[in-house]
This record gives sequence, C-alpha cells and structure tokens, in this order.
Amino acid sequence: MKDESKDVLIMYYAPWCGHCKKLKPTWSQLAKDQAKNPDMVIAKMDWTENEADGVAIKSFPTIFYYPKGNKAGVKYEGGRALEDFQKYLEPKAKHDEL
Repeated sequence: MKDESKDVLIMYYAPWCGHCKKLKPTWSQLAKDQAKNPDMVIAKMDWTENEADGVAIKSFPTIFYYPKGNKAGVKYEGGRALEDFQKYLEPKAKHDEL
C-alpha cells in the first residue's frame, strides 16, 4: 500500500466476519479483472494478524484506496457489488486496456 509506483485498493478484513466472507468472491473477481493493469493492486489484509501504521479499523471489512502520490489513503465508502468497485476504479485506472 505504501508503494509509490502503484495504486492500491485494499480490504482490511477479519476471517470470522460474515460481511468479509460474503465479499470474498467479489474481491477475488475484482483482483482478476484488474490483473491486466500493472499500475493497480487489489489486496486484502487480515487485520487480526496484521496492522498498518496510520490505519484505524473500527469495523470489517474496511476498504481504503491508496493512489500514487497519496499514500495517506482514502476510505472507500461505495457499494460492495463488483460493478461498484469497477465504477470506482475506472477513472483511476492508468492503463489503456481498462
């Protein structure tokens, strides 16, 4: 997430969380869809096993977008359907094939 050369959308999750389990297939599909963009990383982090400096998690899943040049991050507040994530990322995509 701190890689200045990449845009990163990351889901902080807990393995026991029902909302996280429900989102898992959508998140996996989003990662597959974005794999062709070398500048975009779709990631997930088990918050029960890890922590990230400067990130406060109060509920699961919590999603942040870390664009190039702004590694402070922006909390994602949109919908949780695949189409919602795709619409969110579309204007941020830097790769011509997206």
